[in-house]
Amino acid sequence: MKYVTPPFYGSLLRVVRAIVFGFARVEVTGKENVPRKGPLIVAANHFNNADPPVLGATMPRRLAFMAKNEMFQWPILGLAARLGGAFPVRRFEADLGALRKATGVLRNGEALAMFPEGTRSTDGKLHKAHPGTALLALRSEAPILPVAISGTENVVLIRLPLDLLRRRRPHVHVVVGQPFFLPPVERITADEVNRCTDIIMGRIAAMLPPLSRGEYADAVPTPSEPERAQ
Repeated sequence: MKYVTPPFYGSLLRVVRAIVFGFARVEVTGKENVPRKGPLIVAANHFNNADPPVLGATMPRRLAFMAKNEMFQWPILGLAARLGGAFPVRRFEADLGALRKATGVLRNGEALAMFPEGTRSTDGKLHKAHPGTALLALRSEAPILPVAISGTENVVLIRLPLDLLRRRRPHVHVVVGQPFFLPPVERITADEVNRCTDIIMGRIAAMLPPLSRGEYADAVPTPSEPERAQ
């Protein structure tokens, strides 16, 4: 399934960037790690509904987003998702249509944004991730770019206009890690997918404050662990 670049992405991105950088003090570290071309899976944690716009606003590449199916029923955000080229995914189940769409994004040489946890955390900590990101990475052999977003767990969207009037802009930190490939596997089994999911989440956890690592506090890689060449 071929992915078609949305015609309104550029206009929507300018609006999103104006909102994100207007309402928050955003610090980005490691932007130079983002490959400027070629297929890429951008995997990030999800602490707040503000995370997708923050991710889109801070990446130097166009991102295609998977968005929960329910969002497309919302009047304003649903329209914005369509204009930005997001596509729906049925969460907590095997959505083969969304998987084919995601594969099309990567085959087209585009960057795909994914939140492996599948839904936002409510306590500012990483929770158990779903296997979709690792499965897609293994099937496509696309590189993964881990991104850690912190500070959004303190953002209350409905309160932002009042905070802005009071000159209380939340501080959001986006850390972009080194792109990496998952280790090759002989067969894509459930055990291998789970192992690779832990690898992805461990990379994200390593860039988050220790108290935010949650389920993946013990999955943080050590400096001596070998990496597959980029």
